Amino acid sequence: MSNYGCQQELITPSKELRAILEYACEEANKLTNCGTYYSRQLYFKTGHIAGKYELHKLLKDNPHFQSLYSHVSQQALTSVAESFKSFKALKKAFFNGKIDQFPKVPNYRSKDGFTLLTFPKADVKLKDGLLRFPLGGKVKAWFGIDSFHLKMPSNLDYKEVKEIRVLPRNGAFYVEYVYRVTTEKPDLDPSKVLGIDPGISNWLTCVSNTGSGFIIDGKHLKSLNQWYNKQVARLKTNQPQGFWSKKLANITEKRNRLMRDAVNKAARLVVNHCLHAQIGTLVFGWNRGQKDGANMGKKTNQKFVQIPTARLKERIAQLCEQYGICFVETEESYTSKTSFVDGDFLPTLGEKPEGWKESGKRTKRGLYRTAQNQYINADCNGAANILRKVSTTLGLKLGGVSSGALKTPLRIHIWIAQEFPALATQRTSVGAA
Repeated sequence: MSNYGCQQELITPSKELRAILEYACEEANKLTNCGTYYSRQLYFKTGHIAGKYELHKLLKDNPHFQSLYSHVSQQALTSVAESFKSFKALKKAFFNGKIDQFPKVPNYRSKDGFTLLTFPKADVKLKDGLLRFPLGGKVKAWFGIDSFHLKMPSNLDYKEVKEIRVLPRNGAFYVEYVYRVTTEKPDLDPSKVLGIDPGISNWLTCVSNTGSGFIIDGKHLKSLNQWYNKQVARLKTNQPQGFWSKKLANITEKRNRLMRDAVNKAARLVVNHCLHAQIGTLVFGWNRGQKDGANMGKKTNQKFVQIPTARLKERIAQLCEQYGICFVETEESYTSKTSFVDGDFLPTLGEKPEGWKESGKRTKRGLYRTAQNQYINADCNGAANILRKVSTTLGLKLGGVSSGALKTPLRIHIWIAQEFPALATQRTSVGAA
């Protein structure tokens, strides 16, 4: 089966190359704003959403369009058209009751900012290990430059590359290679299931009906965000609102790189475990809008909102699709309160019966005390209950959930090398059929 992957590399440009990239990305930004202006005015006056070909035709004589290679300019305007198309779809979803908030009309980008450049592969030539990216005819006439060059990465096959992007971010430039990935789907068992309960200190708590249980640690992510917030607060002290500097851009980019790395590592750990244990179904506990509606106190809210769990969920879903793992998302109401071991009735959000009460209780130090006075990991209890949420619908048997997985899950630190498949299984079955 063929899928598409994306590899991103930091560009370390010379002074001349940086000037070219800044100029091109700035022109793309101005062209994007021109397309946004036309699309907004058209929508406000007529309710019509402009298509990409309409924008291409209308703005082909625009000086910002002509200052870039034609296909790059068209890609910038296509992005504008797609953003308005998405707005139209979200608006329809709002009126159909599928989403709670009315979407905002796509707005302008920062006046002096940069935006990405997208080059179709047909326009980029490879020669002597260097990729040649064409510039517009106007640039050649004005500056005597018709292209710029970047080194082709050695770990990619140029024949598989479909698109190349130059991405500006926080004062740095990256090159992204979109390429085709051919993956053979392994033999997986859909009756084997892994339940995931997201959190803060325990970023992902995972329990399966194959007897395994593990926690991907989130404490280091909390520490990184705490460091970042302190640095931002220090640099913005006594500064006007909206203040930004090169130092702020540098520490923001460093923090964002670490977050992206954490997302990719954690997602890969989860999916690799599924492949190793032949788990064919993955259930992720997620309450829609839970970040926007978080009400856990100022400090806890800050920790929760800044950890990129939503991006991690999306990345896991992408990898599941790539490898043929069934990804299921379910609401996780009352999963922390209800005792999995005692088989308590598990209410749905907003449908708790009058007089309902759980048999166990969450205690200090992250433990849950069951009705039989046994102590298990509270987050593992939640992850197991997330499996119960969908067990009837999916026809899953949870008898393989073990006491070892609930009591002593393996803790994994994503930036410390570990032989992940060695977690194997923790024995002694306690799960409900």
